[in-house]
Amino acid sequence: MNHNPILIEPGELEPLLDDDKLLLVDLGKPESYAQIHLPGAMHLDYSLLLAGTKPAPGLLPPEERLAHLAGMLKLDSASRVVAYDDEGGGRAARLAWTLHYLGYPSVQVLNGGIRAWNNEGHPVSEDPVFLDNARTLPVASHDPTVLATREYVLEHLDDDGVVLLDARTPEEYAGTKAYAARGGHIPGAKNINWQDTMDPDRNLRLKGASQLQDMLTLRGIDPRQEVITYCQTHHRSAHAWMMLKSLGLTRVRGYAGSWSEWGNDPALPIEQGGS
Repeated sequence: MNHNPILIEPGELEPLLDDDKLLLVDLGKPESYAQIHLPGAMHLDYSLLLAGTKPAPGLLPPEERLAHLAGMLKLDSASRVVAYDDEGGGRAARLAWTLHYLGYPSVQVLNGGIRAWNNEGHPVSEDPVFLDNARTLPVASHDPTVLATREYVLEHLDDDGVVLLDARTPEEYAGTKAYAARGGHIPGAKNINWQDTMDPDRNLRLKGASQLQDMLTLRGIDPRQEVITYCQTHHRSAHAWMMLKSLGLTRVRGYAGSWSEWGNDPALPIEQGGS
């Protein structure tokens, strides 16, 4: 199976639109999709990527729902999936991360999403394309190196070869704002607000590689380490996972339970304060 860079630019994607084995997936708001989307793009409800159950709604869905997702996306026949959204890539990145977990690495995120595509004059459509909601495709194997579970995170808290990247706001990281029973962060985690990695002057593309690398260096994140990303529900941290992959890091996991799981479990250690 081909491995493509995690990001694709609008100008690179447009010549590929006639490829009948290319699958375009829109994860923006349904009302946005109804008004404008890439020609041939299918709309996918973001909730299909999540377990959706409290206290940790961001966990992966059950196996039968993953098989349903794989079937709807026709992963057995698509040569490449390109995902995009209308918010800077967080939802699209969650799909990319999920497909990597399902052993399908031929997936890319459109850098800048529909905003960059439309603002820069690429063709758009209003014609809906429908997913096959009845199709399932059982997945034979998963890539365990993509996922960090609560147990995995706990086991590696004192491992110098592993670092945690918290993609939430500084207030959530410090614990002054909490969306769980407890506020704060996982011990030792470094904080990079996912929005700080986007460039509003370039249609919410990721910032340049040198700027992003400087952010990591400032926080003592070494590309030779394994990096585990998390946020509240592994939405923002899926974007952080994508950002790290775009820089060439190969050992990157997403903690799907994220703070909604960790912060609601009184048995797990936390830290508060810091930046």
